[in-house]
Order: sequence, then C-alpha cells, then structure tokens
Amino acid sequence: MTRKRVAVLISGRGSNMAALIEAAKDPAYPALISLVISNRPDAVGLATAGKAGISTVVIDHKSFGKDREAFERVLQAKLEQEKIDLLCLAGFMRLLSPWLVSRWENRMLNIHPALLPAFKGLDTHARALAAGVKVHGATVHFVVPEMDAGPIIVQGSVAVHADDTADALAARVIAVEHKIYPQALMLVASDRVSIKDGRCYIDGVRVPDAPQ
Repeated sequence: MTRKRVAVLISGRGSNMAALIEAAKDPAYPALISLVISNRPDAVGLATAGKAGISTVVIDHKSFGKDREAFERVLQAKLEQEKIDLLCLAGFMRLLSPWLVSRWENRMLNIHPALLPAFKGLDTHARALAAGVKVHGATVHFVVPEMDAGPIIVQGSVAVHADDTADALAARVIAVEHKIYPQALMLVASDRVSIKDGRCYIDGVRVPDAPQ
C-alpha cells in the first residue's frame, strides 16, 4: 500500500492534528502525516508535531500584509515541494481563496464543530445552546470556496444537556472530532469516497443527512 502524503495546517494547539498523527502511527493507516504548517510562529501544535518527528514549517501570514494570494503561493509551493497528496485543516484560522481551494478540489478536508449545514462560522457551541437544539456535534467536509459548505464526509453527534454550558458542550464535541477526523481521512486516503451532485458517497452509499 502506498500511503497518501498529508499536510496539516494549524494556527494553534492542533488537537485534531494530534489525533491524525496518532492514527497515522498504524502502518496499516492509508495516510502519512508528512508535514505540519502553521501561519502563526507561536502555535503550540508545532512542538507537538516536532516531538512526533514530523517536519514543521511556519509561513507567517503577517509577513504578507493584506496580500492573501502571496501567502497562499508560498504555501502552495511548499506543498508541491513536499509532494503532498491531501491537505487537512485543523484549527487553521484563515479563510482560503478560490485560487488555492481550486488547486485542492476534493483533496482538502476541514473539521467544523457543528452538524453542518447548521451553525456555520464561529461560536458554534454558544449558538447551538441559544437555538435550543437537542443534538450537536462535528463535521468533516471537503473544502470549497464557500465557507463551511463543502460535501460532508463524516459527522458525529452528542446530546445537548439541559444544564450545558458552551465549554461543557465543546469538551464533548472535541472528543467526537478526535474520532471522526482520522476516520474521514482514512476513507478519503483509501479512495473510498466519491462525490456526485455535491454529495459524498462512501463505498457507493450516500452520506446521510445530519441527525436532527
């Protein structure tokens, strides 16, 4: 088996990155975490990756001012240099332009702390509580130019408790994230995911809608 070479993009502690690194320690896992890139020099996740023996790179977005494409061209050049097959966003706090996204169509994954299409954007846990939903969770999806709108690969859910705070809910959701992101990457890296009419199919079966 030829393992797919994966780069993970982070901006902070990289807990989902760590979950992917842990999964990829299994020689039978179809993806190899080959590179971790951060747009912030002080990202805690860089040390985590380094301790795991993974190459790390900092591309400080502040160096490029408001020239988003200049930042992305340096990023793209590094990904090409390292012969990266798949790209995983793990707490990467920058919106990517259509220029870069188009180059990674159906090869760039992101994890979002909500059951998409509900609660796109930030502050998902507080918004879920304010909306009074009974079920919340996380979603791994392919990245498209529209934020949090790409085809859904895997979702995981948790029950919302009557006495939940945003922090308590977030703690349960992130445990789900750490399970479903390695699962989704495994499915994509083993070529078991296809896309038709904007929906993901796994082994030919359409990914179900989010639980209500």
